[in-house]
Amino acid sequence: MTSPAREYTSVVRVAGPLMAVSGVGDATYGEVVEIRLPDGERRLGEVLESRSDVAIIQVFGGTQALDTEITSVRFTGYPMRMVVSPEIIGRVFDGSAAPADGGGPVIPGKVQDIAGSAVNPTARAYPEDCIETGISAIDGMNTLVRGQKLPIFSGAGLPHSMLAAQIARQARVLRDHEEFAIVFGAMGITNEDAQFFLDEFEDTGALEHAVLFINRADDPAIERIITPRLALTTAEYLAFDRGMHVLVILQDITAYCEALREVSAARDEVPARRGYPGYMYTDLASIFERAGRIHDRKGSITQLPIISMPDDDITHPVPDLTGYITEGQIVLSRDLYRKGIYPPIDVLPSLSRLMAGGIGKGKTREDHGAVSDQLYAAYAKGRRLESLVTVIGDEGLSETDRRYLTFAARFEREFIGQGRAVGRTITESLDTAWKLLCLFPEEELNRIPTDLIETYRGGDGQ
Repeated sequence: MTSPAREYTSVVRVAGPLMAVSGVGDATYGEVVEIRLPDGERRLGEVLESRSDVAIIQVFGGTQALDTEITSVRFTGYPMRMVVSPEIIGRVFDGSAAPADGGGPVIPGKVQDIAGSAVNPTARAYPEDCIETGISAIDGMNTLVRGQKLPIFSGAGLPHSMLAAQIARQARVLRDHEEFAIVFGAMGITNEDAQFFLDEFEDTGALEHAVLFINRADDPAIERIITPRLALTTAEYLAFDRGMHVLVILQDITAYCEALREVSAARDEVPARRGYPGYMYTDLASIFERAGRIHDRKGSITQLPIISMPDDDITHPVPDLTGYITEGQIVLSRDLYRKGIYPPIDVLPSLSRLMAGGIGKGKTREDHGAVSDQLYAAYAKGRRLESLVTVIGDEGLSETDRRYLTFAARFEREFIGQGRAVGRTITESLDTAWKLLCLFPEEELNRIPTDLIETYRGGDGQ
């Protein structure tokens, strides 16, 4: 039972995206407020804190034009919610869930709290079965499993937007009878990137099974705090009410954390590393942990968040904390990008911790795990030899060593570097891997059982 709405005109302070209202004794954390400006404009806000009869409110839409003498604030008595229904698929919204595609409001089907509901750990089902992204470096060696949270770590100028759009276009579940949807949440992206995503989704037909939430760089930064929660609330409805398998792509989590830092500074909180709030780990966990599967529920939520790393620093607080919460990472390489390799995924530091549960006989192919292990081993040795050659030259290399060098170059060019227009099935990725592994004599394929070599090896790889 929610408390009745109350209205106040006792705004005592405005600082950045925050405002303080005095004389409020019963405000609750997360409660929605409606703010009426002197010119009649209305904005929404959310209670961040209530103490000593003062409520601290974060204002969505910014605090420009607020007048502490005239502005009125109405406390609604309920948390922030959004309307969801089957008609939400194929729609585009801004970062506050307002329609941005020229269509009308969503036909109400259900109203859900955007904070989500806590899931009992015992109700969670272990992630299994994979989502095929069409990207060999992911599907073949860092397989994305339904219910997993697998971030993409990128640097400034690297093509993470292009990769996100390609995955959204190509991603699918392997069983044709299962429904699949994409939920895309963009935070703080440029108008150019926003138009790129809109064009990609519309031109390729991906919008037909997708829902987009786009918060642009010139939109209020404070809206970035609710954008991922809107996306995940939509995903929870589609997965657990509609029985769909949902892939949630969130770009860019670093922009989200910058908004958290802005709010923290406005509240005069004691900063932690690089000025980010000390509770950022908990806050990120409240987003990432909304991925998963639930026993006796047909659907699943899989997250593919994109994290940009300032100065390519993987120890930066945002990627660092993300790595503690999520189940692996996909790392984009500037060196591969400079070589013209797309997508520039460095498979050596990349990892999918749940891969083993989503591959193998009856799921992908029986040779998947062994082939992946062999590719890692051969590529790692080839890279070590490349480093050695730059120091001492290649005069002392054996014939086998030269094969590893050839393999490393071809692996980057032919397996990783598949290009923007190419989407491979998992079978095609594994077949490409075998073509490259045929460079080696059988005794070098020590990660693959003999029976699998006899079944799948063919040709000479030349």
